[in-house]
Amino acid sequence: MDTSNSHEIMANETTPLVPTKSSKKPKTPLPKLQIGILMSLLLAEPIASTSIFPYINQLIRELGITGGDDAAVGYYAGIIESLFFVAQALTVLRWSRLSDRIGRRPVLVIGLSGACISILCFGLSTTFWSLVISRCLCGFLNGNAGVMKTMMGELTDSTNMAQAFALFPIVWCIGSFIGPLMGGTLARPQDRWPALFANAFWEKFPYFLPCAVAACMFVLILFMMSIFLEETLPTKRRPKSTSAMLGISSDELLPQQSVAYTPLRSLLTPSVVIPLANYTLLALLDISFIVLLPLLFSTPTHLGGLGFDPATIGSWMALFGVTNGIFQGLFFARIVDWIGPKRLFCVSVSCYAPLMAMFPIMSWIVRARGEVDHAITFALIFLIGIQVAWDMGYAAIFMVITASAPTSNVLGAINGLGQTSASAARVVGPALATSLFAASKEYNLLGGNAVFVVLIVLGGGLRWLASQLRDEVQDKDE
Repeated sequence: MDTSNSHEIMANETTPLVPTKSSKKPKTPLPKLQIGILMSLLLAEPIASTSIFPYINQLIRELGITGGDDAAVGYYAGIIESLFFVAQALTVLRWSRLSDRIGRRPVLVIGLSGACISILCFGLSTTFWSLVISRCLCGFLNGNAGVMKTMMGELTDSTNMAQAFALFPIVWCIGSFIGPLMGGTLARPQDRWPALFANAFWEKFPYFLPCAVAACMFVLILFMMSIFLEETLPTKRRPKSTSAMLGISSDELLPQQSVAYTPLRSLLTPSVVIPLANYTLLALLDISFIVLLPLLFSTPTHLGGLGFDPATIGSWMALFGVTNGIFQGLFFARIVDWIGPKRLFCVSVSCYAPLMAMFPIMSWIVRARGEVDHAITFALIFLIGIQVAWDMGYAAIFMVITASAPTSNVLGAINGLGQTSASAARVVGPALATSLFAASKEYNLLGGNAVFVVLIVLGGGLRWLASQLRDEVQDKDE
């Protein structure tokens, strides 16, 4: 490093995550093929987790678990929705640490294969316990989320990080569009297309078709990955092919000496823990919203819901996803360049209170008018706008977490810790939200709105926690 650069770094021990105009460096081009394949892998998780949302409540009723009590459906739906994250929380850190030793690709192959097998098992389930086993299998074998963020960190630098991490919510939204649309449209095909699906198989397994289509998509993605995706772990890279694919010098791709094992306790510093805590609470509140939305949609109007059928639920949730993806694709990177990731994150989490307030407002509209009409349509469109702003918090906090790694060799461990804590939050979230929803309706707590009051209070806690993030973080390149 030359003298002028040394003086510059000594004078600025920490630099903004997004460089200021006076110190802005030219952007490094993104390795488009590698990131494109990585983003296709990301589609697997939202499809696997959201495709069941439009019909899970109806499936619980048809299994006869609740004994005909519609108010109790939320309890069992919450259990099913939480199981994936229970299993993932127990194993995701181990998968992330394993990827630091054997490489990123093998772990991704296992995770994608597990998602494919488990979604097929879910579609063939006819009892409550078979649903439980299939969701647990998916979570145990799926360590992809943390590994993909690690790979993204290894493929980018501070000049193009915002552009790359903006793709995470975009692709997640695409998956959130495909999943509910596929689940709601293809569920019970014998009712929608009796001429094509008259076989007794579809009467016995009425929810297998959306699961089979998802599994076929996973197989296609797995095939693409096995051909095109290059390893990013330095000790496992193939210099010639990788330098051509990634567009970086071969010197950077030479196998590096193995680094010493880093105890997890040594990573628990405020600069790491505070971003992880924000991510955890963000995941808790977001999954609570995600599971409450179809529950509100499917709950009968006399209990304060909207009484939508699975196809309508899938269509609305798909609209939520595609709107979110388009907006973030067009504006996220520009907003980060303008106000920075911390300020954007603070603005995003501030939207949670109005997001939750829309639920009782819509229930009140239905009770006041006695039916679901155009007023609910306008309310749902407004809800979409708030949710778009809320969801930008994910990419912003991913950037902060990536930049919080003190050295590159612990990036996998930090992402594993983040995904473990987020998965634990997603365990608590569905069970907490759906149980509170059911209890609020059953016992008329705060007029049936106690669940929304509790979540709004937690949203205020997240807003305070966001203010504790550093205004400036260390540039990982330096």
